[in-house]
Amino acid sequence: MSSAPLSPSSAAAAPVRWAGETLCLLPERAVWWPERRVLFVADLHLGKAATYRALGQPVPGGTTRQNLARLDALIAAQAPQRIVFLGDFLHAAQARTPQVLAALADWRAAHAAVDMTLVRGNHDSRAGDPPAALGIEVVNEPWLIGPFACCHHPQDHATHFVLAGHLHPVCKLYGPGRDSVRLPCFVSEPRRAVLPAFGEFTGGWLVERAPGRRFHAVGGAAVWALPAPA
Repeated sequence: MSSAPLSPSSAAAAPVRWAGETLCLLPERAVWWPERRVLFVADLHLGKAATYRALGQPVPGGTTRQNLARLDALIAAQAPQRIVFLGDFLHAAQARTPQVLAALADWRAAHAAVDMTLVRGNHDSRAGDPPAALGIEVVNEPWLIGPFACCHHPQDHATHFVLAGHLHPVCKLYGPGRDSVRLPCFVSEPRRAVLPAFGEFTGGWLVERAPGRRFHAVGGAAVWALPAPA
Protein backbone atom coordinates (compact mmCIF):
# COMPACT_ATOMS: atom_id res chain seq x y z
CA MET A 1 0.00 0.00 0.00
CA SER A 2 1.14 3.60 0.44
CA SER A 3 4.24 4.79 2.31
CA ALA A 4 2.89 8.36 2.51
CA PRO A 5 1.69 9.61 5.92
CA LEU A 6 -2.01 8.96 6.33
CA SER A 7 -4.40 10.65 8.72
CA PRO A 8 -7.97 9.69 9.55
CA SER A 9 -10.66 12.23 8.78
CA SER A 10 -12.23 14.10 11.65
CA ALA A 11 -15.36 11.93 11.40
CA ALA A 12 -15.19 8.36 12.66
CA ALA A 13 -17.17 6.95 9.72
CA ALA A 14 -16.37 7.35 6.03
CA PRO A 15 -19.23 8.21 3.65
CA VAL A 16 -19.20 6.54 0.24
CA ARG A 17 -21.47 6.68 -2.78
CA TRP A 18 -22.23 3.21 -4.13
CA ALA A 19 -25.01 2.35 -6.60
CA GLY A 20 -26.38 5.87 -6.29
CA GLU A 21 -26.81 5.51 -2.53
CA THR A 22 -24.88 7.13 0.33
CA LEU A 23 -23.56 4.61 2.83
CA CYS A 24 -21.32 4.98 5.86
CA LEU A 25 -18.30 2.74 6.45
CA LEU A 26 -18.21 2.35 10.21
CA PRO A 27 -15.12 1.81 12.39
CA GLU A 28 -16.98 -1.11 13.97
CA ARG A 29 -16.32 -2.85 10.60
CA ALA A 30 -19.87 -2.63 9.31
CA VAL A 31 -21.74 -0.62 6.67
CA TRP A 32 -24.69 1.61 7.48
CA TRP A 33 -27.32 2.52 4.88
CA PRO A 34 -29.17 5.44 6.48
CA GLU A 35 -31.82 5.86 3.78
CA ARG A 36 -33.23 2.39 4.49
CA ARG A 37 -31.89 2.04 8.05
CA VAL A 38 -30.08 -1.17 7.16
CA LEU A 39 -26.87 -2.39 8.77
CA PHE A 40 -24.62 -4.75 6.79
CA VAL A 41 -22.27 -7.03 8.74
CA ALA A 42 -19.97 -9.74 7.38
CA ASP A 43 -18.29 -12.76 8.91
CA LEU A 44 -19.22 -12.92 12.58
CA HIS A 45 -17.95 -16.50 12.94
CA LEU A 46 -19.76 -16.86 16.25
CA GLY A 47 -18.42 -19.75 18.31
CA LYS A 48 -15.08 -19.92 16.50
CA ALA A 49 -13.12 -20.00 19.74
CA ALA A 50 -15.44 -22.72 21.08
CA THR A 51 -14.79 -24.70 17.89
CA TYR A 52 -11.03 -24.50 18.41
CA ARG A 53 -11.39 -25.50 22.05
CA ALA A 54 -13.45 -28.52 20.98
CA LEU A 55 -10.46 -29.51 18.84
CA GLY A 56 -8.12 -29.27 21.82
CA GLN A 57 -6.65 -25.84 21.04
CA PRO A 58 -6.09 -23.74 24.20
CA VAL A 59 -7.69 -20.51 22.94
CA PRO A 60 -9.41 -18.03 25.26
CA GLY A 61 -13.17 -17.87 25.60
CA GLY A 62 -15.57 -14.95 25.56
CA THR A 63 -15.32 -13.96 21.90
CA THR A 64 -18.99 -14.70 21.19
CA ARG A 65 -20.17 -12.42 23.98
CA GLN A 66 -17.68 -9.75 22.84
CA ASN A 67 -19.04 -9.90 19.30
CA LEU A 68 -22.63 -9.72 20.50
CA ALA A 69 -21.78 -6.80 22.79
CA ARG A 70 -20.27 -4.95 19.83
CA LEU A 71 -23.46 -5.59 17.88
CA ASP A 72 -25.44 -4.28 20.87
CA ALA A 73 -23.46 -1.04 20.71
CA LEU A 74 -24.02 -0.71 16.95
CA ILE A 75 -27.76 -1.26 17.31
CA ALA A 76 -27.92 1.30 20.10
CA ALA A 77 -26.02 3.85 18.00
CA GLN A 78 -27.79 3.37 14.66
CA ALA A 79 -31.24 1.99 15.56
CA PRO A 80 -31.45 -0.18 12.41
CA GLN A 81 -34.70 -1.57 11.10
CA ARG A 82 -32.83 -4.52 9.56
CA ILE A 83 -29.45 -6.19 9.88
CA VAL A 84 -28.13 -8.14 6.90
CA PHE A 85 -25.44 -10.66 7.77
CA LEU A 86 -23.26 -11.36 4.72
CA GLY A 87 -22.48 -14.96 5.56
CA ASP A 88 -20.54 -17.04 8.10
CA PHE A 89 -22.80 -16.31 11.06
CA LEU A 90 -21.80 -19.43 13.01
CA HIS A 91 -18.30 -20.80 12.50
CA ALA A 92 -18.90 -24.57 12.55
CA ALA A 93 -21.15 -27.29 13.92
CA GLN A 94 -18.92 -27.41 17.02
CA ALA A 95 -19.86 -23.78 17.66
CA ARG A 96 -23.39 -24.79 18.60
CA THR A 97 -22.55 -25.23 22.27
CA PRO A 98 -25.19 -24.58 24.94
CA GLN A 99 -23.26 -21.50 26.03
CA VAL A 100 -23.08 -20.00 22.52
CA LEU A 101 -26.71 -20.75 21.74
CA ALA A 102 -27.89 -19.33 25.08
CA ALA A 103 -25.92 -16.12 24.55
CA LEU A 104 -27.32 -15.83 21.04
CA ALA A 105 -30.90 -16.40 22.23
CA ASP A 106 -30.54 -13.71 24.92
CA TRP A 107 -29.08 -11.29 22.38
CA ARG A 108 -31.84 -11.88 19.84
CA ALA A 109 -34.54 -11.46 22.47
CA ALA A 110 -33.08 -8.07 23.36
CA HIS A 111 -33.46 -6.96 19.73
CA ALA A 112 -36.69 -8.70 18.77
CA ALA A 113 -37.97 -5.62 16.90
CA VAL A 114 -35.03 -5.63 14.46
CA ASP A 115 -35.51 -7.65 11.27
CA MET A 116 -32.52 -9.85 10.50
CA THR A 117 -31.46 -11.64 7.34
CA LEU A 118 -28.55 -14.05 6.93
CA VAL A 119 -27.12 -14.65 3.47
CA ARG A 120 -25.61 -18.12 3.72
CA GLY A 121 -21.82 -18.41 3.45
CA ASN A 122 -19.45 -21.34 3.19
CA HIS A 123 -19.22 -21.77 6.97
CA ASP A 124 -23.00 -21.66 7.29
CA SER A 125 -23.23 -24.72 5.06
CA ARG A 126 -21.19 -26.64 7.64
CA ALA A 127 -22.51 -25.03 10.80
CA GLY A 128 -26.15 -25.14 9.77
CA ASP A 129 -28.69 -22.35 9.88
CA PRO A 130 -29.22 -20.45 13.14
CA PRO A 131 -31.99 -21.93 15.31
CA ALA A 132 -35.40 -21.09 13.84
CA ALA A 133 -36.52 -19.71 17.19
CA LEU A 134 -34.18 -16.75 16.65
CA GLY A 135 -36.40 -15.46 13.86
CA ILE A 136 -33.53 -14.75 11.47
CA GLU A 137 -34.50 -15.01 7.80
CA VAL A 138 -31.97 -17.25 6.02
CA VAL A 139 -31.46 -16.91 2.25
CA ASN A 140 -29.01 -17.91 -0.46
CA GLU A 141 -26.84 -15.45 -2.35
CA PRO A 142 -27.48 -13.18 -4.11
CA TRP A 143 -30.22 -11.58 -2.01
CA LEU A 144 -31.43 -8.28 -3.47
CA ILE A 145 -32.36 -5.18 -1.52
CA GLY A 146 -32.68 -1.89 -3.35
CA PRO A 147 -29.71 -1.54 -5.73
CA PHE A 148 -27.59 -4.01 -3.77
CA ALA A 149 -26.97 -7.72 -4.23
CA CYS A 150 -26.06 -9.13 -0.84
CA CYS A 151 -23.64 -12.02 -1.13
CA HIS A 152 -21.07 -13.85 0.91
CA HIS A 153 -18.61 -14.55 -1.88
CA PRO A 154 -17.35 -11.56 -3.88
CA GLN A 155 -18.75 -11.84 -7.38
CA ASP A 156 -20.23 -9.85 -10.23
CA HIS A 157 -23.96 -9.26 -10.66
CA ALA A 158 -25.60 -8.22 -13.91
CA THR A 159 -27.83 -5.50 -12.47
CA HIS A 160 -26.93 -4.81 -8.83
CA PHE A 161 -23.93 -3.57 -6.85
CA VAL A 162 -22.54 -6.46 -4.80
CA LEU A 163 -21.89 -6.25 -1.06
CA ALA A 164 -19.89 -9.26 0.12
CA GLY A 165 -17.63 -10.67 2.80
CA HIS A 166 -15.66 -13.93 2.93
CA LEU A 167 -12.18 -12.51 2.34
CA HIS A 168 -11.62 -10.80 5.73
CA PRO A 169 -9.66 -8.10 3.87
CA VAL A 170 -6.73 -6.27 5.42
CA CYS A 171 -4.31 -3.70 4.02
CA LYS A 172 -0.70 -2.94 4.92
CA LEU A 173 0.60 0.52 5.74
CA TYR A 174 4.28 1.37 5.93
CA GLY A 175 5.94 3.82 8.30
CA PRO A 176 9.03 5.98 7.72
CA GLY A 177 11.38 3.18 8.75
CA ARG A 178 11.02 -0.54 8.26
CA ASP A 179 7.88 -0.71 10.35
CA SER A 180 4.48 -1.62 8.97
CA VAL A 181 0.99 -2.35 10.25
CA ARG A 182 -1.86 -4.47 8.94
CA LEU A 183 -5.34 -3.04 9.35
CA PRO A 184 -8.82 -4.32 8.49
CA CYS A 185 -10.23 -2.54 5.48
CA PHE A 186 -13.17 -2.10 3.17
CA VAL A 187 -12.26 -2.85 -0.45
CA SER A 188 -14.37 -1.46 -3.27
CA GLU A 189 -14.39 -1.72 -7.04
CA PRO A 190 -16.78 -0.15 -9.57
CA ARG A 191 -19.46 -2.85 -9.17
CA ARG A 192 -18.78 -4.45 -5.80
CA ALA A 193 -17.38 -4.01 -2.30
CA VAL A 194 -16.01 -6.39 0.31
CA LEU A 195 -16.49 -5.74 4.02
CA PRO A 196 -13.92 -6.55 6.69
CA ALA A 197 -14.74 -9.38 9.07
CA PHE A 198 -16.82 -8.17 12.00
CA GLY A 199 -15.95 -11.07 14.28
CA GLU A 200 -13.04 -11.20 16.67
CA PHE A 201 -10.53 -14.02 16.24
CA THR A 202 -11.03 -14.18 12.47
CA GLY A 203 -7.67 -13.28 10.91
CA GLY A 204 -7.31 -11.42 7.63
CA TRP A 205 -6.22 -11.71 4.01
CA LEU A 206 -3.92 -9.08 2.54
CA VAL A 207 -5.60 -7.62 -0.56
CA GLU A 208 -3.24 -6.32 -3.23
CA ARG A 209 -3.67 -3.12 -5.18
CA ALA A 210 -5.29 -3.32 -8.60
CA PRO A 211 -6.63 -0.81 -11.13
CA GLY A 212 -9.99 0.56 -10.02
CA ARG A 213 -9.68 -0.91 -6.52
CA ARG A 214 -10.06 1.45 -3.54
CA PHE A 215 -9.30 0.86 0.12
CA HIS A 216 -10.74 2.33 3.31
CA ALA A 217 -8.64 1.40 6.32
CA VAL A 218 -10.07 0.86 9.81
CA GLY A 219 -8.00 1.87 12.82
CA GLY A 220 -7.98 4.16 15.82
CA ALA A 221 -11.81 4.16 15.96
CA ALA A 222 -11.99 5.75 12.50
CA VAL A 223 -12.27 4.83 8.82
CA TRP A 224 -10.35 6.71 6.15
CA ALA A 225 -9.70 6.40 2.43
CA LEU A 226 -6.22 5.41 1.33
CA PRO A 227 -4.75 7.30 -1.61
CA ALA A 228 -5.59 5.87 -5.00
CA PRO A 229 -2.66 4.47 -6.99
CA ALA A 230 -0.80 7.14 -8.95
